[in-house]
Formats: sequence, structure tokens, C-alpha cells
Amino acid sequence: MTDTLSGLQLPPYAQSLDMTLSGRHDGSPLIVMPFAQKVQGRPGFLHGGAISGLLEMAAVAAIAHALRERSDEARFKQVNVTVDFMRGGTPQISYAVGAITRLGRTMANVQSSAWQDDPAKPMAIATLHYLLKRG
Repeated sequence: MTDTLSGLQLPPYAQSLDMTLSGRHDGSPLIVMPFAQKVQGRPGFLHGGAISGLLEMAAVAAIAHALRERSDEARFKQVNVTVDFMRGGTPQISYAVGAITRLGRTMANVQSSAWQDDPAKPMAIATLHYLLKRG
């Protein structure tokens, strides 16, 4: 069986924030983002936009991975996102993973979670909806 993560690439936005694909977490692609000045908000904390971007990139990687596993060449476009911030991100590595809750014919629903020390203590979670287009 081929590894559907090999060859999976993150969009330029993710690359600009030094996000990388780092294996799997619970079967889904794991996204890693190092702390740097460019993702800092108020002194000593991650910017909310960087956290939101990390959550979005985890969802994008999860959908791309799932479509690739099905040999489905559908394109997808985000139509809705809700982010719940739970705690401030501190100057350390952040992780995120997306879990597909539904992958239908025309829509995909994803729950993403971002954390630093412990996946059971997320700093933010997001619910994202994507439109799928084939052909």
C-alpha cells in the first residue's frame, strides 16, 4: 500500500510560516509550526491569525490526504470556519491535526485541533466546511 502522505505539500501560506508536515497523529497528517517573530502577536504569545492558519492548514492536509486515499481528484474550497480559542499559545512549537467528520459528494466537514504540550489541552479548535468540486 502506498503512503498517501508522501508527496503531500502544504500551500505557500503554510510554508511562509514555516509549517511542515510531520507524519501522522491518530491517522491524520500532523502539522508543526515553530514559534518565531513572524507568528508572534502580543509579546510572548502566538498571534490568533497564526493559530487560525495552523488549524486551516491541518484541515487542508486532512482533506487532501483523504481524497488521495480514495484516488479522488476533487478540488475543494473553504466555505465556512469557526474557531474557538481556549488558551494562549506560548513561545514553543505548535501542532495541529484535522479530523474529517464527513466527506460527502459535494461537502467535507473537518474538526481541527491545535496544541503545544498536550493534545488533550488544545489552545484552539476549529470547525471547517469545504465545497468539493469534481471535473
